[in-house]
Amino acid sequence: MIPFNRPILPERAADYMIEAFRSGKVSGDGTFSRRCEGYFQARYRAPRCLLTTSCTDALELAAILSGVGPGDEVILPSYTFVSTANAFALRGATLIFADSLPEHPNLDPAQVEALVTPRTRVIVPVHYAGVAVDMDPILALAEARGILVVEDAAQAIESTYKGRQLGLLGQLGAFSFHETKNIHCGEGGLIAIRDQAFAARAEVLREKGTNRSAFFRGEVDKYGWVDIGSSFLPSDILAAILWAQLENLETICRHRLGIWERYREGLAPLERSGHARLPLVPDFARHNGHAFYLVLPDEATRSRLIAHLKSRDILAVFHYQSLHRSRFFEDKHDGRVLPNSDRYSDCLVRLPLYHDLTPEEQDRVMASVLAFFGGGR
Repeated sequence: MIPFNRPILPERAADYMIEAFRSGKVSGDGTFSRRCEGYFQARYRAPRCLLTTSCTDALELAAILSGVGPGDEVILPSYTFVSTANAFALRGATLIFADSLPEHPNLDPAQVEALVTPRTRVIVPVHYAGVAVDMDPILALAEARGILVVEDAAQAIESTYKGRQLGLLGQLGAFSFHETKNIHCGEGGLIAIRDQAFAARAEVLREKGTNRSAFFRGEVDKYGWVDIGSSFLPSDILAAILWAQLENLETICRHRLGIWERYREGLAPLERSGHARLPLVPDFARHNGHAFYLVLPDEATRSRLIAHLKSRDILAVFHYQSLHRSRFFEDKHDGRVLPNSDRYSDCLVRLPLYHDLTPEEQDRVMASVLAFFGGGR
């Protein structure tokens, strides 16, 4: 079976895990945690980056920092993972879902502008498959209306918008180090803080609402409960695994992008023949090869293709289901039809893409996909 994903385990990861154990501190905020955070701060020129146990936690931390509550509105795409919505729903905010673009799963900036009201507090762009949302219109709108921008950059490590790293364009950004991402530690995340005004409180919130970090730096003589918070710190063992991958970050992303480009070239006949749409990358975006997908004519064709590939021991999968139509939210939605989000929910299929996918395995995937469509003719 060719799986959809296979995690990376660099050779030095085991050595670093042992090093973390021998340090005598394997809980959060240890040596490897600080090493990873410092790496991102330097590489992305971020005032502050803090590791979290997941991207979900990074988003929840961002939602707390945003100060939203009942009566406030948050605009986000319907075509996204549930964590994007949950982070703000947990604060009691009203979720306002925007549709995707006709040509890309990313949210439509024009839709965002139409949805802004005096109650809008936060806009949450999600950079699908590591491809940038067109951010300039969103940032200009947010600045003019005094709205916070929280980027869901879960899939966007090393991806840029007009040369700027995604996740560092808004005031706050969230990254994922889940095993399906380009680099990972099994489960993990990062909150990137561009607005320094949020940095001190973010540190307190992820330390259960205490000023424990300040205490360990010698800034206070004792620590206590000073704010709300939760336990968002990952173990230093997980940070050690992540560090082993950060040492090879450019190589990993370059290799993954090469696999993506090979898919693009090999499956181009499907687009020329009208059988499927291939991923679009706008001129303003440089992506990281996170995911390769096809957009098929309808749900029935997608189901048949997935079954066809499974019969050949290849695992291909669909992706998000429109959140505005979910069992939890459908009775809360304002009734707007979001046709593009629904089309991606029904028609998008992702092909296997991971670091150790061999050229022979990829050839097998592409040959099987083309065979389903009669050779792509």
